[in-house]
Amino acid sequence: MSTSSAPQAPSGSPETLLRVADRLMDQHPGYRVEIIGGAIRIAPLPDAGHARTLTDLMHAFIAVDLHGGESEVLQAIGLWLPTGPEDFAIPDLSVVDSDLDNRMVQFNCYDPAAFRLVVEVTYLNFQQDLRDKVTAYAEAKIPVYVIVDRKHNRLHVLTEPIEGGYASHRIHAPGEQVVLPDSIGAEVKLDVSALLKAGEPRKAT
Repeated sequence: MSTSSAPQAPSGSPETLLRVADRLMDQHPGYRVEIIGGAIRIAPLPDAGHARTLTDLMHAFIAVDLHGGESEVLQAIGLWLPTGPEDFAIPDLSVVDSDLDNRMVQFNCYDPAAFRLVVEVTYLNFQQDLRDKVTAYAEAKIPVYVIVDRKHNRLHVLTEPIEGGYASHRIHAPGEQVVLPDSIGAEVKLDVSALLKAGEPRKAT
């Protein structure tokens, strides 16, 4: 998923970054448009391995009853960020409080206080997921940030948000079983090998 910064509105123009983002979404259906650190990022549709990884993650969260009741497991919902006046991100997957609908901020994006966990599955945008979004999600005080790093074949679990990043950043290799913090509402165990395998291209038989 390659990412690029969109051209900014000319100096003195009344067009805001949010209006530019809205126009880009209309011009590029299916592409993901975000504003992080005051810069517009555009990412095209990911591959099938990316989608399979998300499906497996959703199964893991749903299996412990995180979808329904006091929380929900949702894909690609807007997260309003405190890192800029118009900043927002669209995590691949989120575990959120069930009253999310009452916590919209603007531009179809929601209050970060409603998010218990966010997940990004890397594609060609791995540098953004491993750098820019670490800072952005920490500043938004997202308690748990999980990165399925298909580029480097490992899983990152970041917790304890502080200014500029996370106090705890654990990296897990294939073969490990990872238990996520139960602060998200339940105990979730992830098989690193299985998740990374789900993200691999499938060879034709």
